[in-house]
Amino acid sequence: MFLSTKSKQIFVDFGDHVVLVSKTSSERTPFVVEDIRECPPGDEVALAQALTAMQTQKNAGGLTHANCAIYTSKRVIRKIPLDTKRLKEPTYLNELVGTQLRIDPEKYTMALLNAVDGLEYDMVKASQKDAIFCGLPMDDINVIQDRLLTGGIYPERLELGTLATIGALVDYLNFTQAKAPVLMLEIDADSTNSYIVTPTGLEASRPIFQGLEAMIPVVQAELGLKDAESARKLFLSNAFDFTGMGPALVKKLIRELQSFIGFYEVQTGQSIGQIVCTVLPSKLGWIEETIAAQLGVTVLKIDMSAWLQTRQITLADSVPVAAQDARRFGLFGLMAQYGNHALNS
Repeated sequence: MFLSTKSKQIFVDFGDHVVLVSKTSSERTPFVVEDIRECPPGDEVALAQALTAMQTQKNAGGLTHANCAIYTSKRVIRKIPLDTKRLKEPTYLNELVGTQLRIDPEKYTMALLNAVDGLEYDMVKASQKDAIFCGLPMDDINVIQDRLLTGGIYPERLELGTLATIGALVDYLNFTQAKAPVLMLEIDADSTNSYIVTPTGLEASRPIFQGLEAMIPVVQAELGLKDAESARKLFLSNAFDFTGMGPALVKKLIRELQSFIGFYEVQTGQSIGQIVCTVLPSKLGWIEETIAAQLGVTVLKIDMSAWLQTRQITLADSVPVAAQDARRFGLFGLMAQYGNHALNS
């Protein structure tokens, strides 16, 4: 039994660094965001307390219905050119996934989307030469669903948080009438997913196998720490100012980003104007500033409240406007409903 359209709605964004739980005044816009709470990842007690505080209806089994955004380490979101003449061949897409993404298509749940509007790619018309391949391993889906149910959540909708984030960013750039492409980075523990986004959609994407863990040995060497675990704890503790050694910590990542950006700029003649890091916790915000400085661009400044108003989403007085930064694009992208102009699925 699902909640009625007049009922309040719960949205949960399961980030690697923070889990965001939000309650809205109804399921569909226009609505008011009545509450947003943060929980540590993996803290089932804190999550249960947040859900209880939302005071929403539950079904007979005691489950809270929610729309959920997830970020798995093996998620795939890549823009790939298609040979439209081969689309009718039964093996073509699987071959493309295997060669371009280097994954086993039989083990993944995949979707094929238009790069401009995020709608399902029309295999019959095949009017676009590029498509976005997105998905995650089927084993991951089963594990996540079991974990959600165990945690008292029935996922009415389960969406890749990266897609929700890109959709929100595309729409935001339309709202601000941005002129230059923006580099969006998801810096995880072992990798960085990089995307070039414009008001017209996702332009390019590339996974980079450099993440936060690659910075730990540099921290250890620079500070003369006895082991990697000590360096990791200090790095993530927010007890030390790493701004000074920032360029050394991101050196390898910058090299990969320059290659990615350089190829895009040569192909399109467009220059990256700004960057935005969407999943880093606030205590690691210096990484975003450091990367921007090393690339010679600026950090995208977000007027989240103004954009939300265009999507008929209003923040309650108890929800602080100042806290709604780029790290919450995934949550609000999960809430927003778009016309023809944004990447969402």
